[in-house]
Parts: sequence; C-alpha cells; structure tokens
Amino acid sequence: MTLLERVKELCSENKVSQRTVEKECGLSNGSITKWKTSNPSSDTVQKVAEFFNVSTDWLNGTSEMKDRTTKETIEQWNERLGILPISKQRLPLLGEIACGEPIFANEERESYIEAGTNIQADFCLKAKGDSMINARIHDGDIIFIRKQEMVANGDIGAVIIDESATLKRVFYYPDDKKLVLQAENPKYEPLVYIGEELDHVHILGKAVAFQSDVI
Repeated sequence: MTLLERVKELCSENKVSQRTVEKECGLSNGSITKWKTSNPSSDTVQKVAEFFNVSTDWLNGTSEMKDRTTKETIEQWNERLGILPISKQRLPLLGEIACGEPIFANEERESYIEAGTNIQADFCLKAKGDSMINARIHDGDIIFIRKQEMVANGDIGAVIIDESATLKRVFYYPDDKKLVLQAENPKYEPLVYIGEELDHVHILGKAVAFQSDVI
C-alpha cells in the first residue's frame, strides 16, 4: 500500500476529505493527489501523521504499527489527563546513623537509594535505634541528608561527635556556647555540649526526608 493509499484509507475511516487534511496541515490544494507520482517531505508526512494520530512509519509503509505511540504523544496524553512524570535520582547510602547513643559513622558507600528529584539531598543514611520514633523515624528507615554546616533550631540534623554520628533535633545557643541534641523519645536524655566540647561536634547536614516501610 502506498502513502497516498494509506492517506485515502484514513480519510475514509475518519470521514474527512483530502482537502480538509490539506487545509489543516497547511498544504496547498491538490497536494495529496500529487503524491501518486512524487513523495512529500518528511515534515509534511509528520504533519499528516499527527493529524490522524498515526505513526509516520506506518504512513510511509515501513511499519505495520499504526498507532502513534511516540514519547511525545504519550507525554501529551498524560498532560491532558493531569498525570505528571516522576523524575528519579540515585543518592549514595553512606552507612548507619544512631537514633540513640552515637555510633561510628561508616562513610563508605554501601549502595545507592533511588528517590525523586524533588528531594534536595546529597546522600542518605540508615537509621539505627528508636530515639526519633516520635518524629516517625524508625529503626532501619532511610534518612536523606542535605550537606550544611548549621541547621535552624528545631531541625533534625545528622551530627558528628568525634568519629561517631547521631540523628537528633538540634538547638544551638551561641551566647551561651551551648549545643543541645534532643531526641524524639522521652526515654533518652538530651545530649548537651558546652564551651570547648563544641570543638568535637560538627553538623554533617540537615535531614530533609525519610523513607520508611512503617505506616
């Protein structure tokens, strides 16, 4: 079947005239009839294919797949339905961080965690312990961390104490040179660091999201 024959078939199926197709695709009067002896440009074929919502390969006779299922048409269809694409990123999992007493922070990359690109994080850690359960962070959860040297009071931060790491709410009082790391579980006392003790403590980053199997 030739290109012209396929266009005539589509016109018959959709009950439209060749002139209507020419007009809608910006073609001159009688253009389609001339395809019996000459081939149209690829841009013209693309316009006609889009008009009938069929694949250009089928229209050209190089494929039996009639449906137009290109990436572009799928995205357009999803947009009309209000379906947004989900973009993903891979973040390195650097080890465990304590939700309880500080533990050694393993910074060797064990693996990668896939997350949406809307999560503005640099890496992630696996929570260990139960000190943050009232913040809905449980043992085994994945915590996404954005690197920064300080966090706002009340934010949950990943904190390095000497060579150990813990996840706590951070409260810093510069006038008193005091740092308080507060658990989200009443059975744990706050960790308080004053004066020169602060030299052994630094903020690794802010917890911006977590991934949990616990509902």
